[in-house]
Amino acid sequence: MSEFSKILIANRGEIACRVIKTAHAMGYETVAVYSDPDRGARHVKMATEAIHIGPAAAAESYLNIESIIAAAKKAGADAVHPGYGFLSENADFAARCEKEGLTFIGPPKDAIHLMGNKAEAKRRMIHAKVPCVPGYEDKDQSDDQFVSAAERIGYPVMVKAAAGGGGRGMRLVTSGDQLKKALETARSEAKNAFGSNELILEKAVVEPRHIEIQILADAHGNCIHLGERDCSIQRRHQKVIEEAPSPAVSETLRTKMGEAAVSAAKAIHYSGAGTVEFLLSQDGEFYFLEMNTRLQVEHPVTELVTGFDLVEWQIRIARGEPLPVTQQEVQLKGHAIEARLYAEDPSKNFLPRVGKVHLWQPAKGEGLRCDHGLETGFEITPHYDPMVAKVIAYGSSREDARRRLMKALKETLDLGLTTNRQFLVDCLDHENFASGKATTGFIENFFPKKALKTRAPSMAETCAAVALQYHLQAYKTGRSTDGWDSSSAGEQLLILEFDGKPNEALIRNSGDRSYQITLQDQTTSLQLLDISENRFRFDYDGHIQSGVFVIADTQAYFGFGTSKLTVEDITHQVSRSDDGEMDSKIMSPMNGRVLKVMVKAGEAVTKGQSLFILEAMKMEHDITAKSEGVIEKLLVSPDQQVASKALLAEIKTT
Repeated sequence: MSEFSKILIANRGEIACRVIKTAHAMGYETVAVYSDPDRGARHVKMATEAIHIGPAAAAESYLNIESIIAAAKKAGADAVHPGYGFLSENADFAARCEKEGLTFIGPPKDAIHLMGNKAEAKRRMIHAKVPCVPGYEDKDQSDDQFVSAAERIGYPVMVKAAAGGGGRGMRLVTSGDQLKKALETARSEAKNAFGSNELILEKAVVEPRHIEIQILADAHGNCIHLGERDCSIQRRHQKVIEEAPSPAVSETLRTKMGEAAVSAAKAIHYSGAGTVEFLLSQDGEFYFLEMNTRLQVEHPVTELVTGFDLVEWQIRIARGEPLPVTQQEVQLKGHAIEARLYAEDPSKNFLPRVGKVHLWQPAKGEGLRCDHGLETGFEITPHYDPMVAKVIAYGSSREDARRRLMKALKETLDLGLTTNRQFLVDCLDHENFASGKATTGFIENFFPKKALKTRAPSMAETCAAVALQYHLQAYKTGRSTDGWDSSSAGEQLLILEFDGKPNEALIRNSGDRSYQITLQDQTTSLQLLDISENRFRFDYDGHIQSGVFVIADTQAYFGFGTSKLTVEDITHQVSRSDDGEMDSKIMSPMNGRVLKVMVKAGEAVTKGQSLFILEAMKMEHDITAKSEGVIEKLLVSPDQQVASKALLAEIKTT
């Protein structure tokens, strides 16, 4: 029996908060670790104590083994929970914890090492007779070997980073002329993300389902599975929506996949919580994809349908206890669906976004759960993964869970931050998903780039926002808003920025919080009703509606379901230049690090040519020329940190 009393959580954000919650419930003291920008983060406030481990860059803080070990010693922690991501699947970290006398709440270092490399993992699974996708996973990493293997396997093929996951270092190749370019970019991304440029090749299974099996194993030789999760809704090979159980898995198939997952775990003498991932083809065959030797992001849906706390099980296994149930005692009840809330803009190819959360309030209600590390005022930075929260719904049926989740997403307040909340609702509401037929091709097939548009507020909602901002400004300055004050009589011209775009609004105060507004050549009358701390209602032509708002600095942020609007009064400001949108100016679309500069000053470029590779939130982004011309000014160099909208280069157009 391994005894420990204080657990250090070597992670941040929602998973750190999640682990802290269970650890405290079990009577353990906890230690949070934090980088410079995370000093005021929620996980830091939740823990018993917290230790600073370095600057913002993950390599110097959350990935720094020496800093984590030093923090554990300083706090007197005797166990470490790695969460997921960062060092959770780092065999060297697990070994170091063991050497320092710290209980590692995870699998043995040897199991992490075996499964941490996709090539080695696949070789081991083939030996254990677990069904595997045809592919190439040998040591020879030359381009010629990959070309020969791809021709033997047959296109399309998938290039993958051997040392990692999450879509990094992964490329779909449909023909031979694309392969060498895909190998080059995959190696670069894999090296930056995982420290290894080793790749593997696999036959691309066309539009399969992504099914994973949750397994638990103890140190006494017991191993069980807790059913499956369907993680088919993905973009850039990163999961977006997950559910348990899968609408495509029968009891018979569940048994077969579960037995294969248990065999995989036993083949490497596994203990702890883990996940064996499979591709389920359209003809009903399933193939081993990889094994994640850690807790998964989507573990809450399994917890909801089984009633088990997986973090509690991890801790109990780590202290030497046997599994509390047998396979026959595991029963799945009801249905659970999880949606990942990302700080990103789906209308701009899911570009990661940073900024301050001016109002955060997760939805509450029956069957709802939200795992998050957010608080109002928290700053989302470019240094870490863009996932900021997980919204989960449970119901007695899949339809109950689906509808609850859509409503919860609409009622989640995340003002000030650009997120994919509307996109998640659209996915859940799509007929293909509602009918349980979605595959990994779901987003590509039903949500092409041209269809991903931000839903703007209606004219009524926009005018309500204008009226409320005017009302609040009048209240703040002491002007009357009942229509009788001479200073508020007549019409007033306002110049307002809506999401950064200037508009003219003519507003007349009619008294009793009633306003007549002329905007975009339309005249609207409405009345403001209840106004509370962050909520308001308004009457538009007999239709009473509601919204939420927050005032931060000079801007007002409004929300109407999944529609958002940022309003700033610039009536008395000097007109702003819009030069940033000119084709001749190449601006950074986000905060990040310049990974590559692919041009020189004076060099001729063509429209669409790659100029820079920008790294942000663990992904590489290609910055291209908007027009043909010559590089007149080159303002950045490799490894330079840049802010959103920073000028990278200027092109003299031809």
